[in-house]
Amino acid sequence: MNTTLESRPTTAPSATHHDALIIGAGMSGLYQLLRLRRLGLNAHILEAGSGVGGTWYWNRYPGARFDSESYSYGYSFSDEILQEWAWSEHFAPQPETLRYINFVADKFDLKRDITFHTRVKSAHYDAAANLWTLTADNGPPHTARILITALGPLSAPTMPRIPGVETFKGTAYHTANWPHHPVDFTGKRVAVIGTGSTGVQTIQEVSKTALHLTVFQRTPNWCAPLHNGKIDDETQAQIKANYPAMFARCQETFACFLHTPDPRSTFDVTPEMREAFFEKLYAERGFGIWQGNFRDILTDRAANAEITQFVARKIRERVIDQTVAEKLIPKNHGFGTRRVPLETKYYEVYNQPNVSLVDINDTPIERITETGIKTSDADHDFDIIIYATGFDAITGSFDRIDIRGVRGQSLRDTWSNGPQTFIGVMVEGFPNMFMLMGPHTALGNIPRSIEYNVDWVTGLVAHMQAHTLTYADATPDAVASWTRHVITVGTGLLSNEISSWFTGVNSNVEGKQTRIIARYSGSAPAYRAWCDTVAAGGYQEIVLR
Repeated sequence: MNTTLESRPTTAPSATHHDALIIGAGMSGLYQLLRLRRLGLNAHILEAGSGVGGTWYWNRYPGARFDSESYSYGYSFSDEILQEWAWSEHFAPQPETLRYINFVADKFDLKRDITFHTRVKSAHYDAAANLWTLTADNGPPHTARILITALGPLSAPTMPRIPGVETFKGTAYHTANWPHHPVDFTGKRVAVIGTGSTGVQTIQEVSKTALHLTVFQRTPNWCAPLHNGKIDDETQAQIKANYPAMFARCQETFACFLHTPDPRSTFDVTPEMREAFFEKLYAERGFGIWQGNFRDILTDRAANAEITQFVARKIRERVIDQTVAEKLIPKNHGFGTRRVPLETKYYEVYNQPNVSLVDINDTPIERITETGIKTSDADHDFDIIIYATGFDAITGSFDRIDIRGVRGQSLRDTWSNGPQTFIGVMVEGFPNMFMLMGPHTALGNIPRSIEYNVDWVTGLVAHMQAHTLTYADATPDAVASWTRHVITVGTGLLSNEISSWFTGVNSNVEGKQTRIIARYSGSAPAYRAWCDTVAAGGYQEIVLR
């Protein structure tokens, strides 16, 4: 191969060498592999699972599905894929999404450059050789000039810190490590611990067949209707014809969704007009009530109180037992300040005689027992316990790999007081390491952000090829400037005052009880403008040699 990034490993001869190594075969890793391959690089993915898909490979729990519109979520880079693939629902379920990702991987013959069943344990940079060495839980080490992390912001599942988890004699699952075979809940006593987005989706499905379902809730979330439906032939044709305009729309909106904030403020309209607007959004598909609401509902407390009161009224209308309804209404955060789960008759589940709600703020879980769950006031017996206890978000997947930079410093120590990055892609002192969807990037509609991240990294690598450069490291000033900017644009956003995965808080992870600015809170167009300026200026913020 003739490429300026070709190198010869100086480590043990048993090491497998590539120009670039990518950790993770989810949507970002696959697209990055394709782009690097088209540059002529020998790129390779190391993947812990037995197949591609990332999030959609691991999260097979009942009810798992998109809450971005399917057609806005898929890849946009290939017109051929857009025309060949037809989504069956406005919000596709996990099995269909996994089939789609395999379809794309097979279309471009990507699997031949992936080593499966390989969980990366460490990634160490050798300054003398200008190489990264990766070790995994099996097989020989791997070396490469370029390291790209495609870990995903929600890929490090966490278990609750409850005594006795290992003693339960029944069947237990974490939603992010769901088995590859169907699980039958018929005639079973089932517990679900957790009511975040994953818990909400799981609860809706399990309640349909379980003999009895008990939901253990610590923090209720503000949920809004998904309004999913099948896509008929006429709509399918319209979608395919409208893809260019739709993706152009996603490039313009605040978070790359089809929805974007209304230009009006909450109090620019009469109370009657405001109520009608809320009703309209509540009746529409998707994230409109969160992402397409008045522009100040996430920054102005009085405005947020209006939409919060509206959704609380909806919950009270939908739940028959008002004592249960009050438990399902959050009291510690306003609507939209945490990620909003979208649901299909979630609140009506609690009207069913086979469903119970346990508020563990009132009756805390003391331990898991051999037969179930012991709270402060009762022993509950179960056949199945489902842990919908979420993820060590954004930085957690990095923490689980021993990543060490030019001076042997660990990335975890470098970020001990919160992540410091350059445009969410690079970390000073970790040369030739590029993060896809890392801390301080614009999240939003994830695949839209993925494609931009991958394209930007590919542009930098192409620049290095063109100028015979083999080393790239962000300058300290660039990192400091970007990190200040991230903090500045997050100021005044109510969600950054709330403990959630948005702010890097996870009570189940030691040392992650303090809020940080873990994501870029500005608009996606503003994020891209900053990154485009860096590229247009010749990457002056990066040490290149």
